[in-house]
Amino acid sequence: MTGKLNITVLGAGLMGHGIALTFARAGHGVTVYDAFPAGLEVLKDRVAASLTAMGIDDRESAETLTRITPEADLAVAVKNAAVVFEAAPEKPDLKRALFKEVEASAPETCILASNTSVIPITTIMSDLRNKGRALGTHWWNPPHMIPLVEVIRTQWTDEADLDTMVNLLASVGKTPVRVEKDVAGFIGNRLQHAMWREAIYLVESGVCTAEAVDQVVNASFGRRLSVLGPLANADLVGTDLTLDILENVLADLDNRPAPSPYLRRLVEEGKLGMKSGEGFRSWTPEDMEDVRQRVATHLRRLETILK
Repeated sequence: MTGKLNITVLGAGLMGHGIALTFARAGHGVTVYDAFPAGLEVLKDRVAASLTAMGIDDRESAETLTRITPEADLAVAVKNAAVVFEAAPEKPDLKRALFKEVEASAPETCILASNTSVIPITTIMSDLRNKGRALGTHWWNPPHMIPLVEVIRTQWTDEADLDTMVNLLASVGKTPVRVEKDVAGFIGNRLQHAMWREAIYLVESGVCTAEAVDQVVNASFGRRLSVLGPLANADLVGTDLTLDILENVLADLDNRPAPSPYLRRLVEEGKLGMKSGEGFRSWTPEDMEDVRQRVATHLRRLETILK
């Protein structure tokens, strides 16, 4: 695939609008489908707000918005698509059904990509007639500001389509990483949730507060993760020292195969995090907005530093 393409995004929400924004900024025409009219009604306002948070000037923002077309009819949205990115809720049955509808109307040459955080792509694409053009693209939130996109191969994915997707993502400024085996959580979320499990266990066990966990990460190894990954760090300190450390600490880490009872209790009590005002920590509207602004500012500065 070369030149400007017709891209279709399924879902106008948190992830979908950011994926649409990314391709529209790069000059591609983007059609966004959503089953809920309200999502399409606010789509361009949402994209405009995200462009402002990125520090994009008014002229570029206006040009980007002209390349995005809301569409309430799924068949119309995909009929001329070169690539379809699905960003529907994390429900396997919903995603499976959606792709079967897409396959009935999209061109035979269209690449079909599911954006999911943890669901194996094989589970989502197993009912398709042409499974070779199906793959996973796990974008990170916010998708228009985080460079990484994990590109997941299934047992059926054609090598040419995988290469095409990697090249397309690189061409719009993303950092595509190939995931050669379709496992739940892929690479990033397996690493992230291993840390979350231990973080929750430390609070549950009374070792420290939730605030202390976040402070430790923010003020120590979190500062170097952008330039020094965990295995590069292990090589830096030495594999011999890494082995010594693991022999002393691994047996004491949480290794329960199920989610923490403490986490379950928070959910049962309606303490759902920022959406309810309390989770592991308490949140005022001002606190939440402060976090969002600090994340956006940090990501903008980090992009400038690492260029």
